[in-house]
Amino acid sequence: MIADNLVVDARTGRRATWGELVQQHVASRPAPTAHVVEHSVDALPAVAGLKDGGELLVVAAGRLDGALATELRGAGFDLVEPSGGVQETTNPRAAEDGRVWLLTSGSTGRPKRVGHTLASLSTVTGVAPHTWLCPYSPGTYAWWQVITLGLGVPGQDLVLVDPADLDDWVAPALEHGVTAVSGTPTFWRRTLMRHGAELQKLPLEQVTLGGEPVDQAVLTQLGEAFPDARVSWIYASSEVGASIVVHDGRAGFPIEWLDRDLPGRPRLSVVDGELVITSPHHGTDASGAELAGAVRTGDAAHIEDGRVLVTGRLDRDELNVGGSKVSAGAVRDLLQSHPAVAWAAVRGRKAPLVGTMVVADVVADQDSGVTADDLTRWAAERLPEYAVPRRIKMLAEIPAKETLKSDV
Repeated sequence: MIADNLVVDARTGRRATWGELVQQHVASRPAPTAHVVEHSVDALPAVAGLKDGGELLVVAAGRLDGALATELRGAGFDLVEPSGGVQETTNPRAAEDGRVWLLTSGSTGRPKRVGHTLASLSTVTGVAPHTWLCPYSPGTYAWWQVITLGLGVPGQDLVLVDPADLDDWVAPALEHGVTAVSGTPTFWRRTLMRHGAELQKLPLEQVTLGGEPVDQAVLTQLGEAFPDARVSWIYASSEVGASIVVHDGRAGFPIEWLDRDLPGRPRLSVVDGELVITSPHHGTDASGAELAGAVRTGDAAHIEDGRVLVTGRLDRDELNVGGSKVSAGAVRDLLQSHPAVAWAAVRGRKAPLVGTMVVADVVADQDSGVTADDLTRWAAERLPEYAVPRRIKMLAEIPAKETLKSDV
């Protein structure tokens, strides 16, 4: 069932209901269809048309390179181009009605296809009426989460902003009465740094963030910027769906949530420092095999002060400095807790004698005057000697990819 909610394209100001979008839908093609779109709103008629069946993948034009196009056509997809032209599949097969394909962010390599249905993507219920800003790249898991909210839950209007236009999203959000915004920590850090006092004009009731490690500094900053809003962080992925939702304003989730078995809820575990999830919202791999059972997420997790903190990708988080283990995520979170730091990224670099040394990229708040030497001294007072960044590079702005994640 399609809800009679409103969709607004912030770029043009055009408004339509989902019912009107259904009327714009072109009849489903017999083969699976990959819609390549330049603007988020361009994908919505095809999404609305899923009620009539078909197999759909949505991808932003900026993410589709030649190799991915060849891969999709070889997997049975007709590519529908932004111009309306079609590159037909090189491996014809019948469409599987109701199948929705997502592309992962590609943070661990090339994007992978993960299969879902509208039902497995529609995990949010019982939410108060809102007008949501959707800033995500079309076809990503986060995009589908907001889109299915508007598609199926009454009282959830959407304002769509393309990732390329994010530096100017506050004005259209005010114009169209946005009351809820979902974004990555990188999105929110860029917003806090660029817009400052202007954000106080936004009557936000719900602030949501996820897609990257969520630390206490950004949660505190958002709570101060939007004192009347509920600030929530979500752990979700294309493979296991939305698995963790925390509303208490604190980083991590309560240790009591570990290894619980509740009907309809994911089971969360930490095994050898890795977050493991058994989810009822799981997808399938490219072959159609279900990603069921306990899924090793590849994300590092550790317990601290009664909370389970998720600090980043396991293969990048643990650094070995002269035989001593350093969590890159913990060093990053410390740097981001500095009052003058807007964003930080930490990694290891090869070095003689110790094998690896800790280095960092940092963006400081405008006019703070803080230097790399200042931050090195500050970190040295709070970290073991081997964990202190040996090189800190100061960047002018927070880097971000089309997926709204940091480009590091």
